[in-house]
Amino acid sequence: MRIAVTGASGLFGHGLAQVFGSRHTVAALTHADIDITDAGRVREVLADLRPEVVVHSAGIRDPDTAELDPARAFQVNFHGTRNVAEAARAVSAKVVYISSDAVFDGKQTRPYTENDPTIPASVYGRTKLRAEQCVRATPESWAFRVSVLFGPEEPAPGKTSPNFIRKGLGKLAAGEEYVVASDQLGNATYTLDAAATIMEVVESGRYGLYHLSNAGVCTRLELARHAASLAGFDPGKVVGRPLAQMGRPGKRLQYAVMAMDALEQAGFAVPRPWQDALAEYVKNTMSDER
Repeated sequence: MRIAVTGASGLFGHGLAQVFGSRHTVAALTHADIDITDAGRVREVLADLRPEVVVHSAGIRDPDTAELDPARAFQVNFHGTRNVAEAARAVSAKVVYISSDAVFDGKQTRPYTENDPTIPASVYGRTKLRAEQCVRATPESWAFRVSVLFGPEEPAPGKTSPNFIRKGLGKLAAGEEYVVASDQLGNATYTLDAAATIMEVVESGRYGLYHLSNAGVCTRLELARHAASLAGFDPGKVVGRPLAQMGRPGKRLQYAVMAMDALEQAGFAVPRPWQDALAEYVKNTMSDER
């Protein structure tokens, strides 16, 4: 298939382009190639490429950035997604949208299913939900809600990593502490594993809304400390602090565990446990930096 991936220089976009590229012809589109807020440019690029599927991962993914500039967040995450969806329809391409666990309110005490009510607690969550609904208005589409991401990144001098794990390992390597939320419970998503599952679902033609992460549940503190141990650092240097004391503008969910019911009901395997994926990622990351 001919696949276009937006946001290809981002954390998830990089992994999506890499994985889809192993079996398909991929156009990896960065912001330099396509500004999704420019509807005319989006139409022009997709009309030229004529993709069969557009995997849309571009957008503002930092909740603090979104909270501090709601207008810009909606312009990029919602209106930008609408531009992509409309341009894709014009060339008869199907759309895969990368959504987020932030569409929920964080008040449940059992895993969220794809059928649970969506009541976003942040500007970021509201932009992702509106975009998700825009894409899903076309039945022949996919939306995947993912959790905190880790995975390989496109090398870029001076680029600030959005990767929760890489950021922490960098601080520990510099002799600093890494302060994370101690009471933020959810899933963890290895970008390469998630991309492989998305490719499998897309190839099957089973449209729909899916929750997607690696198997298992963890707090951000548990995730970061496990990464520190795997990398040979002192996990005690990862300091837990209550979410309420983190002082972040964008609200995070204390409880964001997602059940992957739709994947399982459609007959797809859930990605391997997050501990196994993290071990692979940390090993590869440490090897790359030696």
